[in-house]
Amino acid sequence: MKQILMIEVSPRGTDSASRSVTHTLAARLRDLHPSVKLICRDLAIEHLPHLDEATLRAISTKNVDEAENLKQKAQQSDQLTDELLGSDLLVIATPMWNFGIPSALKAWIDLVVRPGRTFQYTDGGVLGLAQDKKAILVLASGGIFTEGAWRPWDFVEPYLRQILGFIGIVDVQTIRIEGMNIPTLAPNAVPNANKAVGELAL
Repeated sequence: MKQILMIEVSPRGTDSASRSVTHTLAARLRDLHPSVKLICRDLAIEHLPHLDEATLRAISTKNVDEAENLKQKAQQSDQLTDELLGSDLLVIATPMWNFGIPSALKAWIDLVVRPGRTFQYTDGGVLGLAQDKKAILVLASGGIFTEGAWRPWDFVEPYLRQILGFIGIVDVQTIRIEGMNIPTLAPNAVPNANKAVGELAL
């Protein structure tokens, strides 16, 4: 493994459950792969832009002249996409907000899910171009969404698995930090997730 891309989303800093677990995960990855290049993208600090008309045109146009004129608008998307395509492992650490992903993570996704770069249309359908990569999802939530009555309300893991599969990343493992708003479960949520880090197939 040569390069790992880690996407952090929570704005809670040291109080973040997902960041606490990714700290444990990063330490294990460095132990296993001492020479690996670890790229960290902190979306709570970086504030990636949501797609505007010019950027959308810049990253999707097939017109060579127009693409050249809009090149500056595409630079950030190019850099983020290059980081993804150059990585062997993608780690996405995010809280669940209102049953879905924060808009900061959606902004990153919109900048890297690009026709001709990370997927392409073929006669047989869509072909993901980010193949032969692995992903780990570190997902924090106030409630329990892996079972019980609230399971259908989870629009985080199903969406992330779907969009990663769309670009060719199908080897996906998940670590859950559940019950952060449930007094009887919260104290063990992070320790249990940290234990799960040690059980990942890396």
